[in-house]
Amino acid sequence: MSITAPRIAVVLFNLGGPDAPEAIEPFLFNLFNDPAIIGKPAPLRWLLAKVISRRRAPVAREIYRHIGGKSPLLEETEAQARALESVLAEDEGEYRAFIAMRYWHPMSDQSVQAVKDFDPDRIVLLPLYPHFSTTTTGSSLKDWRRAAKAAGLDIPTNAVCCYPKAQGYIAGLAAGVAGKITGAGKSRVLFSAHGLPKKIIAAGDPYQWQIEQTAKGVVQTLGVDGLDWAICYQSRVGPLEWIGPSLDDELARAGQDGVPVVVVPIAFVSEHSETLVELDIEYRKMAAERNVPGYTRVPAIGVEENFIAALAGIVRGALDKDTGVCSQAGVRICPANHGQCPL
Repeated sequence: MSITAPRIAVVLFNLGGPDAPEAIEPFLFNLFNDPAIIGKPAPLRWLLAKVISRRRAPVAREIYRHIGGKSPLLEETEAQARALESVLAEDEGEYRAFIAMRYWHPMSDQSVQAVKDFDPDRIVLLPLYPHFSTTTTGSSLKDWRRAAKAAGLDIPTNAVCCYPKAQGYIAGLAAGVAGKITGAGKSRVLFSAHGLPKKIIAAGDPYQWQIEQTAKGVVQTLGVDGLDWAICYQSRVGPLEWIGPSLDDELARAGQDGVPVVVVPIAFVSEHSETLVELDIEYRKMAAERNVPGYTRVPAIGVEENFIAALAGIVRGALDKDTGVCSQAGVRICPANHGQCPL
């Protein structure tokens, strides 16, 4: 009697991005209409999202103009999906990777239907956000569950919440940095992550703590005595007070100290507007204006071999657990004061 090999669906969560200039305003509307982003009652949030997206659309169109009028994030994520499938093909069973973007297509409803058509035995929800936040992974998980319930998708599911300390992820980042630093004491390594309002962190979101764990892991892996490094945050929008220091502040400090910088997009695993425009154009210009003697940017980790191997290992680890949410370690890794940790 033969036993059929299991069919496993791996769903990769990411932010999404506009696929044409005319998609920019509706993409922004979807973003700001998310209660995880603007925590107002639905009618007011809808109105605010309409106003904000209309006002920000011209600025966003100018940003995307630098990269062909659209985001490359879907193509980048598709490459990661195919690379992950290639590694998992070595395992017993049939693995297929699907993509669920939060704010632009393919979104959860479309992806749920594609998974339902595949008819897997198990589903693994794998965010391409290594660090958990209620605004990213938390929002994506909630939207997936809504869409799955609406479609009647009732298949055993494991959800990965985070993997800030995953060995392959750390090794992949370290390899990128090692290729750019010129030696101990010669460059300052700036680990740049997307910022968040302070009130979100104060409410127990573990994102900032997890960013710190990743940066420390990369520095330890590099093993460079006396390495000059710092964590900073970019992409601030709106009037709220955000976590810091900002990348702006760190560039000003580097200019005052007369040291070149190596900027590492630590929380971004794919190239998109925050790396290709913000880091490569806007912050590079800012560095020159602040007399920073050198500005080097490490590429996003993308399909780096160690990283994809880490993702495959995380999928395997999730499948070894009962259904539900788990971290890279299978258990809670966040300190007790981070009450928004899903574990």
